[in-house]
Amino acid sequence: MAQRDYYEVLGVKKGASIEELKKAYRKLAVKYHPDKNPGDKQAEDRFKEINEAYAVLSDPKKKEQFDQFGSSNFHQRYSQEDIFKGFNVDDLFKDQGFGTDDIFSRIFGGAMRNQRGGHGRSMAAKGEDYNMEIQVTFRDAYDGADKRIAYLRDGAREELSVKIPAGIEPGTKLRVAGRGGSGRGGGPAGDIFLTVNVGADARFQREGADIVLPLEVRFSEAALGGTIDVPTLEGTKRIKIPAGIQTGTKVRLKGLGFPHPGKKERGDLYVRIGVKVPEKLTPRQRELLEQAADEGL
Repeated sequence: MAQRDYYEVLGVKKGASIEELKKAYRKLAVKYHPDKNPGDKQAEDRFKEINEAYAVLSDPKKKEQFDQFGSSNFHQRYSQEDIFKGFNVDDLFKDQGFGTDDIFSRIFGGAMRNQRGGHGRSMAAKGEDYNMEIQVTFRDAYDGADKRIAYLRDGAREELSVKIPAGIEPGTKLRVAGRGGSGRGGGPAGDIFLTVNVGADARFQREGADIVLPLEVRFSEAALGGTIDVPTLEGTKRIKIPAGIQTGTKVRLKGLGFPHPGKKERGDLYVRIGVKVPEKLTPRQRELLEQAADEGL
C-alpha cells in the first residue's frame, strides 16, 4: 500500500482534535467497512488505510512521531504491528451492528491477531524481528549509498541490498519490511531493523546537518586577510579571510553541509579558523616581529 499522509487519508487538517479525528474515522470506516462492501477489494484496501491512519493519529506518541518524521521516515521506524499496538475500535462499531474480530483478523493478519489475544483458529503470528547494525562511511552518509548485508534468516544465509539515504543521522534505524523471521500459521514475516553507525572523517566534523572544518592559517594571513583554498566534500573552494580574524571564528559556506533527508535543503559548512603560531623563527622573522612589537603589534 502506498504510504499516504494520514491526515489526507482521514480528510482532516493537521492539528485536528481527537474528537474530529474520531468523527472523520467513524464516518469513513462505516462507509468502507467490508460488511457493507462484500467482495470489493478497493473498499477493503481503503478500510485498511483508514484504520492505519486512525491508529497512528489517535495515539499521542505515534502522532508526535508521524508529525516529526513524516510518512516515509515514520514507516522506517514503525512496523504494522507497532502501528496497531493497543488499537481497539470495537466500541465504535457496536451500535452499527458490525463485527470486528473476524474482519480485522482477516484483513490485518498477525498484526491485529496479536493485539486481540490470538483470535482465530490458525493462531497466525508475525515472524521474529531482527535487530542489526550497519557501518557506513562519513562520505556514504553524505552522498547516500547502496549497501549489501548478509545475515542468517531462520538458520539460512541471505543477502539483501539496503539503501542508505543521503544525509542520514548516526543512530538512525532503518526498517526492511518482511525480511525477518518467517511467520507462523500463515502470519507475516518479521522485519529487519538496522541501526546505522557513521564513521568519523579525518578532516571534517559533523554537527547535525552542518559540517565543521578546523583550519589553521598563518599569523600574517589572520592579521592581513586574504583568500585561501579549503577542501569540501564537493571539491576545493576559495574563501575570503577578513583582516584581523580571530581564532575560533567560523566562515560559512552555505549549502555545503549534509542534505536533510527527504528535503531539498542542506546544511552548511563552517571553516573554523585557528591561528598557527610558528614554533621556530628564522633570524629575519624574529627581527621583523620585534619591529612589529615595537610598533605596538
